[in-house]
Amino acid sequence: MMNFELTEEQEMVRKVVRKFVDQEINPYIQEWDEKGHFESSIMKRLADLDLMGVCIPEQYGGSGMDYNTLAIVCEELERGDTAFRTAVSVHTGLNSMTLLQWGNEAQKQKYLIPQAKGEKVGAFGLTEPNAGSDVASLKTTATKEGDFYILNGQKTWISLCDHADHFLVFAYTDKSQKHKGISAFIVERTMPGFSSQAIKGKLGIRAGNTGELFFDHVKVPKENLLGEEGEGFKIAMAALDNGRFTVAAGACGQILACLEESVKYCHERETFGKEIGKHQLVQQMLAKMEAGYQMSRLLVFRAGELKNQGRRNTRETSLAKWQACDFANEAANDAVQIHGAYGYSHEYPVERFLRNSKAPVIYEGTREIHTVMQAEYVLGYRSDKTLSRSLPAWPYDEVKEEV
Repeated sequence: MMNFELTEEQEMVRKVVRKFVDQEINPYIQEWDEKGHFESSIMKRLADLDLMGVCIPEQYGGSGMDYNTLAIVCEELERGDTAFRTAVSVHTGLNSMTLLQWGNEAQKQKYLIPQAKGEKVGAFGLTEPNAGSDVASLKTTATKEGDFYILNGQKTWISLCDHADHFLVFAYTDKSQKHKGISAFIVERTMPGFSSQAIKGKLGIRAGNTGELFFDHVKVPKENLLGEEGEGFKIAMAALDNGRFTVAAGACGQILACLEESVKYCHERETFGKEIGKHQLVQQMLAKMEAGYQMSRLLVFRAGELKNQGRRNTRETSLAKWQACDFANEAANDAVQIHGAYGYSHEYPVERFLRNSKAPVIYEGTREIHTVMQAEYVLGYRSDKTLSRSLPAWPYDEVKEEV
C-alpha cells in the first residue's frame, strides 16, 4: 500500500532544495532569463548538496535515495525555474540513470561515478533536425572501423549542449534494420570532431542552455558502446521513461509556483471594493491549479513507486508526463489571467512561467504522442514487456543482498 506522506528524509531534502531555490535562484532568475544566461555554477552548488546523483546508489557516487526523492528535487527546482530542473532531468534522468541501467561496470566506474558526484555533467543526444517523435528517422551514423566507431551527423534541441562533459548519443550502425539498427554511444566533449552551438531566440527556458551537437568523423572507442549494437532504440525508450518522470515532477513545481504567486496577488489586489480572491471566477482558476497539482503529484508518485520496485512504468510515466505538463500550461495561463495586465509584464514572474510551460508539452514526447500511447494501451494495441535490463529496485542494499 502506498504511503503518500513524505518520509523524514524526503521532507529534509524538500526543505534543503526549497531554501536553495529561494536563496540562490529566485533573486537572480529574472536577470538570467532576460539575458538568456545559463548560470552553470548552480550545477556545482547542487553537487555540493549531493543532489546531482540523488537516486544513484552510493557505490556509484550517488546519494542512494529513492526515485520519488528525485521527483521532489525536480518539483522544487522547477518551482524556481524550468531551466535548472531541465539540467537535473538531463544529467540525472536521461543520462546517469541510463548508465545505471545499461552500462557495464567499466562504464559506470569511468562515467557514472563522476557524474553522480557532480564532478562531470552528462547530457542526452537523440533529437535531430528531422527526427523528433519519429526516432527511426534519425540520420546520424556510426561506422565501425577497427577498435572505433566513426560518428557523423547532427543533433538539435540538446540541453546542456555547451556545458556537458559526456553525451549519450544515438546513431545508426545498420540503417537496413530501421529502429533495430540504432545503437547508443558515450561521447566525450574532448573527442576530436565534436562541436556544439547554442540556439538563441527561444520562447521560454531562456535561462537554460539548449543547442546543437555536430559530429564530424568523431572516433569513439568500441568500449563506449552502451549495451549491444542494435539496442539503441530500447535504451532510448528506457531513458525517456526516466526523463519523462522528472519532467512530470518538475511540472508539479511549475503548478505550485503559479498557485503561490496567484494567491499572493489575490490578497494584494482589490477590485470593486474587495480582494480579487473573493471573486468566484478567480477562485475557480485557483481551484483548478490546486486540483491539477494534487492529481499530477499522485500520478508522479505512482510512477516513482513502480520505479522503486524495479518494475516497468512506461504507461504510468507517460500519463504523468502528459497530464502534469498540460496542467502546468493551464495553470500558467490562468496565473497570467489572474494578474491581468501585470501578468503580461516581466514585473511579475507569471509571464515567465507561461513561456516556460510550453516546452515541456512538446519535448520528451509531445502531448499528441502521449495521447496516442494512452489510447493504444486502453485498446490493447500496446503492452509493455519487461526490459532485459531494469533500473535497480530501491533500497539498493536489499537488491545486493538478493544477488
